[in-house]
Amino acid sequence: MNKSKPELIAVILKCFLFFTGLFSIVSCQNKALQTDAYLFAYFTGNGPGEEAIRYALSTDGYNYRALNNNQPVLDSKQISTSGGVRDPHILRGADGKTFYMVATDLYVPEQGWNNFALILMKSTDLINWQTTVINIPETYPEEFGDVDRVWAPQTIYDKATGKYMVYWSMKYRGAHPDIIYYAYADEDFSGFEAAPKQLLYNPTNNACIDGDIIEKDGTFYFFHKSESGAPGIKLAISNKLTEGYTYPNFDRVDKETARVEGSGVFKLNNSDEYILMYDVYTNGRYQFTKSPDLQHFEVIDEEISMNFHPRHGTVMPITSEEYNRLMATYAKPDDLFVEATAGQLKKNNVRINGKEKTIHLPVKVGTDLTAFDPQISAWRGITVAPQGPQDFSKGAVDYTFTIVGQEPVVYSVTASEDHNPALVGFYADPQVLYSNKTGKYYIYPTSDGFPGWSGYYFKVFSSDDLVDWKDEGKILDMKAGDVPWADGSSWAPTIVEKKVGDNYKYYYYFSGNYVAGGGKQIGVAVADDPTGPFVAQNEPMIKESPAGRGQQIDPCAFIDPVSGKAYIYWGNGYLAAAELNDDMVSIKKKTIKVLTPKGGTLADYAFREGIYVIYREGTYYFMWSVDDTGSPNYHVAYGTSKSPMGPIKVAENPITLIQDSANGIYGTGHHSVVQVPGNDEWYIVYHRINAKHLHNGLGYHREVCIDKMEFNEDGTIRPVVPTDKGIDPVQ
Repeated sequence: MNKSKPELIAVILKCFLFFTGLFSIVSCQNKALQTDAYLFAYFTGNGPGEEAIRYALSTDGYNYRALNNNQPVLDSKQISTSGGVRDPHILRGADGKTFYMVATDLYVPEQGWNNFALILMKSTDLINWQTTVINIPETYPEEFGDVDRVWAPQTIYDKATGKYMVYWSMKYRGAHPDIIYYAYADEDFSGFEAAPKQLLYNPTNNACIDGDIIEKDGTFYFFHKSESGAPGIKLAISNKLTEGYTYPNFDRVDKETARVEGSGVFKLNNSDEYILMYDVYTNGRYQFTKSPDLQHFEVIDEEISMNFHPRHGTVMPITSEEYNRLMATYAKPDDLFVEATAGQLKKNNVRINGKEKTIHLPVKVGTDLTAFDPQISAWRGITVAPQGPQDFSKGAVDYTFTIVGQEPVVYSVTASEDHNPALVGFYADPQVLYSNKTGKYYIYPTSDGFPGWSGYYFKVFSSDDLVDWKDEGKILDMKAGDVPWADGSSWAPTIVEKKVGDNYKYYYYFSGNYVAGGGKQIGVAVADDPTGPFVAQNEPMIKESPAGRGQQIDPCAFIDPVSGKAYIYWGNGYLAAAELNDDMVSIKKKTIKVLTPKGGTLADYAFREGIYVIYREGTYYFMWSVDDTGSPNYHVAYGTSKSPMGPIKVAENPITLIQDSANGIYGTGHHSVVQVPGNDEWYIVYHRINAKHLHNGLGYHREVCIDKMEFNEDGTIRPVVPTDKGIDPVQ
């Protein structure tokens, strides 16, 4: 090649400009794909208005907040034929700027579980969508005219063909199982190029639904639900997208024992790890797991937070620009993405009222409110002013929040030393004790905040004044082998102090899961001090229900100040009582008696559980919990007797403590009572459901509170009003 110097310079310049331009294009593409946040598309349930697409955002893949006040971002009636839209799957296109979403066209309240169509959607901004409904039997009558179930579509880009492949499960009428099919979308993403083909048939001949494919290093990982037969999410693997899938094994990939569905897998930004999430639809929760290889997963539920309850959704990484666009469009000034993080706060009880534009900050005992910095932080896309310490001692402080693309909004922020909840954290079934040995008060609760009431250890807290509580640590741990006869979850303790010779002994009774079978049973542990160490007996003390039904849970130990005899009460759905032997670790079987109060409904005083007995001025007060512990209506009722072994006469006005929904206090129950020594001064210690978690997981986000309990002149108990303020320190 012979060229003159000017010609050679021109060639070099052209090459330089070409590669510069190419570099610019690549740089722009890389910049466009610098994802640093996440979009979660989901629906919420099977009822009217719930089968609709909703959005949530996350900046880390672990903590999510619903956009648009958890309301739909698309009108199901406009984009579907049924009026319901489920199982949304969202995908970024190969060009980095086009988005594809597919969903099930199904309205369960009218159709049950039979449907015929799926929905294809396309967008360039995640806000405005071009949508198309494809009715499978009508579009392909010869091949699929007999199909009556078209479920859970998803989309993946096929690099080999340069096309978008949609795949979903279908079922023919009759006994045939669900099979996953696929079809390539046309260029407009408004239809299919040809009739669907079979993609995956479960070799165990079980129904195969909710397919979810992700590609990693040239290998395709195909997660799906085995709906019938052995339940759970299975994994098939292939080096080709449309064929050749084999199963490493038929074990469940998910980490549940309950039935699950709707797997959604995505790669974390700037990480080599993947998240596999799925819908634990049998008990209304979502589970998140993490894996480096898409085959071995660990549960990370304790790292996850959501202020909504999703059903079968998917997560897609997004850019800062896309995040801000979604915030500007769907973030609401009455549902701020903010939190207060100061260590002096009772963080679980910070209340943000978007309608009234107020925030209340409950602080721990001893916090200086004249210069308190709540450390209010906002999610990306929201600014907050002022910052730093403020004087809350003189009343509310105004804070201004500005959402990107929106006008500023002002919230009135107050702070106060609220004494309820009394314990920081999630605890339930509190049993209170005044110790004559130490001159202190103690609370022994169930450890809560675990899914399905699965707390497995007990702690104790101490106080000089019933207000300032110190965590004294664990006293029994089922997983550590502290209780020879029990494993797994443990509930509802009770304790008594008894003078034995010149010393005091502490007898701690509790419900545990019996390793030899038979469910929950009651055992006892003994200590020389209120904080332990406690030594558990080798076998449970109470194994059977004298009523022939219900669980052996919720013990209450009581030493009769009149006779000096010790008694134990227990039961769920029934109330049993027995006298304890002198050793305090066994019962006099001949004294076992069923004392269940008669009559009542869940609305008033029907006995459920949580018995507690006190004695005052010649009367034995039997107090118990009504309704279910997960219900906002869970409350305390009472009756009286002239004997610690009954019979019980239900009080004329039996409700002692019940929810105050107007002030956001729910599920007030499973209590105990303490008398200030030497005074006719009484306090009720109970748990309530944390308001933020009222509908989250059946009420296992409970917290311990204390309020004053007073008697009328005729000896009846005055109704207790549950409060956030709580009580003043007791001298």
